Amino acid sequence: MLRALWRSHSLPSKHVYYRPIWELRQLITLAIETSCDDTSVAVLETADEDDTFQDRPAAKLPFHEKVTADNAQFRGVHPIIALESHNKHLASLLAQALCTLPSPDHGSPSISIHCESRWLEKKKPDYISVTRGPGMLSSLNTGLNTAKGLAVAWQVPLIGVNHMQAHALTPRLVQALESRNKEQLSLEFPYLTLLVSGGHTMLVHSKALTHHAILANTMDVAIGDYIDKMARHILPAGVIENSGEIMYGRLLEQFAFPNGPSDHDYVAPRTGVEELLSKPSSWGWALTAPLSRTRSGFRSKDMAFSFAGLGSAIERICNRGETVVTLDERMDVAREGLRVAFEHLASRVLMALQQLNEADTADTQKIGTLVVSGGVASNQFLRTVLRSFLDIRGFAHVRLGFPPTSLCTDNAAMIAWTGTEMYKAGHESDLSCRALRKWSIDPTAEDGGILGMDGWKMN
Repeated sequence: MLRALWRSHSLPSKHVYYRPIWELRQLITLAIETSCDDTSVAVLETADEDDTFQDRPAAKLPFHEKVTADNAQFRGVHPIIALESHNKHLASLLAQALCTLPSPDHGSPSISIHCESRWLEKKKPDYISVTRGPGMLSSLNTGLNTAKGLAVAWQVPLIGVNHMQAHALTPRLVQALESRNKEQLSLEFPYLTLLVSGGHTMLVHSKALTHHAILANTMDVAIGDYIDKMARHILPAGVIENSGEIMYGRLLEQFAFPNGPSDHDYVAPRTGVEELLSKPSSWGWALTAPLSRTRSGFRSKDMAFSFAGLGSAIERICNRGETVVTLDERMDVAREGLRVAFEHLASRVLMALQQLNEADTADTQKIGTLVVSGGVASNQFLRTVLRSFLDIRGFAHVRLGFPPTSLCTDNAAMIAWTGTEMYKAGHESDLSCRALRKWSIDPTAEDGGILGMDGWKMN
């Protein structure tokens, strides 16, 4: 009976040390995300390495909140407004987060926190996780400098997180939040990551924690930026102004498919040739797939994304002088604009899967999972297009992973999880580390990728 309260812990001798169950503590991190206009704070608890966590999830979020700057009047992110929002909200979010820290375990370090008019002893976080880049420098510095102050005050390590790496690892966080035993933690490297947001469009081969090879990137604008601009041309007057939103993807999706997925009625093209064919509309216009042809010839096999030309075509359709564009035609433009853009994304995913699975190298592993992350990942029609493409074109075995909507956009939970994975791998940041406007996740990039920047040390 007494033995059941202890866990076996191997030592280099023949003797066996049975670790007291009260020493099997959770790792706790306080995380801050301020890379753009979202101010987000999270507290994440993860299971001890020796804990089989049969009766609880591998990770839990006692606190996770976000405040988005009010940029509505600028129809986009305004750096000064974002900075003012960070300065206004970050401290209060941290105060709320500290009150959710657990009570200290037997012998664990604690801090005194003033919560609800009284002082309470709370367990001290094991390390601080914070977005270091990429992003807007003024916004990043707000979070990074605050995190450095907490790390110094509490004498705990600082983990400066790559924002794009965090998006790529988000599905591993979701799995940990939902899993109740180690066997359920099945999302192992390698896998493909499609990062789609207002600032990024890239297809990534996630090989390891700090090794994410960029297979395709946008040549001009990001998919999220394209969708926002398309919405400005398509949506009827007053829809955007009355919404109070600054990212219009959700509004456009609701306009194009008012009944949700039941309106999709979509089957992917069966061949690459069919995929490139323009589909004339009943209104007399047609949208051409990006990179399907140029003056110098066909570019349909380029591992790259392009949305600027498609956006210009939609602008011309919606602004035809005195011609009135009806609601029905606007809906058709929205549906076609989304279809062609999402098929463009899917075509590069298929090309990558084919190339990786055909590669004749010793370390190549078959890709079985495609993770889609970033703000555009919440679009239900994108999910329909990708699933149909994979099923029809010979990759039905590939699983699609979409984080919950709250974890698709910028958030501190993904920063907390990535900080935890980096911490467990032995990495921490020096207090001299600086915010980075640009920071690749590809180790072959000019800056050396995640570990190529200065400011890292091994714990």
